[in-house]
Parts: sequence; structure tokens; C-alpha cells
Amino acid sequence: MPGARSDGSIPTPAERGHARAILNRLKRRYPEIGTALDYENAWQLLVVTVMSAQTTDENVNRVAPRLFEKYPTPFALAQADPADVEKIIFSTGFYRQKTRSIIELSQDLVARHDGEVPRNLEELVQLRGVGRKTASVVLAEMWGEPAIAVDTHVKRVANRLGLTESADPTKIEFDLRAVYPKREWAGISMRFIQFGRDICDARRPLCGECELFELCRWPGRYDRAGRVPPS
Repeated sequence: MPGARSDGSIPTPAERGHARAILNRLKRRYPEIGTALDYENAWQLLVVTVMSAQTTDENVNRVAPRLFEKYPTPFALAQADPADVEKIIFSTGFYRQKTRSIIELSQDLVARHDGEVPRNLEELVQLRGVGRKTASVVLAEMWGEPAIAVDTHVKRVANRLGLTESADPTKIEFDLRAVYPKREWAGISMRFIQFGRDICDARRPLCGECELFELCRWPGRYDRAGRVPPS
């Protein structure tokens, strides 16, 4: 049975075909893709994903080695002095909030899971500082589990391509789940994210170079590509 969207509706075969055509082209563009964040295990991926909010992956990758050298395990970070962590991750922005989040999630891992990162969404989102997006990144990237992470790039691309009409990340996640088979979920987010970075930029989308142009539902694509909409 096809899954339902966030509003309870079931996608039509044509809508599923539209979604499939989009993903097929993104697979050709990005045959193999994964997060650009550097990590060695599930806990490190969880921490760097939290740190990546509102900054670049490159920025996180510059500071993460120092963080993990000083705090190599969740047990160590759980006992860290927040002021020391703040100094290390200062350049990632929102450093006080991020410091609190990565210390608290480490404390929760130690207290509830003996330092091991759980392998399901329900337990991951119960960790302080971990939302659905972060949990889904870890599940999909670390273990290839069926999970769709929705960030600003996924939100923008999915809306422009007509795969959702929602602005709510959780609703977008369920709308994407509804049009794609479960076996594809793990490979969706990073392709959408990279496409959003490379082509479908928020302010300066490269519509004239876009291989998804004829599949796109965004009205502004014609102006950006210098084309005249069909009458």
C-alpha cells in the first residue's frame, strides 16, 4: 500500500512517476553521495551533525578533530567543562547552544545507552539536542537505514520540484516518504542537499543549467533561465 502524505492523501501514480523521474536524474548526477562531514563512528557523526547547524561542513571539519582529540568518547564529553568546549567550537556559531546540546546528548547516551548510539529514530530523538533531521542523518549515513533528513536545502528543492507544498520539515519528510519507496529513503536527503548547493540555490538558482528544468514546478524558473513560459 502506498504511504500517505502529511495531509492524509495518497499520491497518484503520476505523482509517484514525477518523483521517480526526479530521483533518477539526481542519481545520474550523484551516483555515490554522502555527507561531507568527517567522522569515525556514530557518536562523532551525531556530534558533528549537531555542530553543522547554521555553518558549513568545512568549518565543522576544521574544529572537530580538536574536539574529539580532547574528548574522544561520549563518556569524556559528558563530563566536559562547557567553557572549554565553547572555546573549541566557537567558530561554528551558536556555540553556547551547540555546546549544551553535544554535552547533553553525550550525557544521555552514557546514562541510557552505555555510550552507544541507538539505531532507531524514536530513541535518537529522545536524546537532548537531537531532532528528527539530525537523527535521520545518522541513521541514513551511518547504517543506510530508511530515513529522510529535511534541512533548508531539502525543503527548498522539494517545494520547487512540486514534491510538497509544506514549509514544515516533519510534514515534508512524510510527503517525501509517500512518493518514494522505503528502499530509496536513505539516498534522498544528501542528493537533494547537494543539488540545492550546486544548482538550486535559494537566491541564485542556475535554472539555465538545470537538468530538472522540465520537471520543476517553480514559477520563477523561467525568469532565471531566460525562457518564455508556454502559453
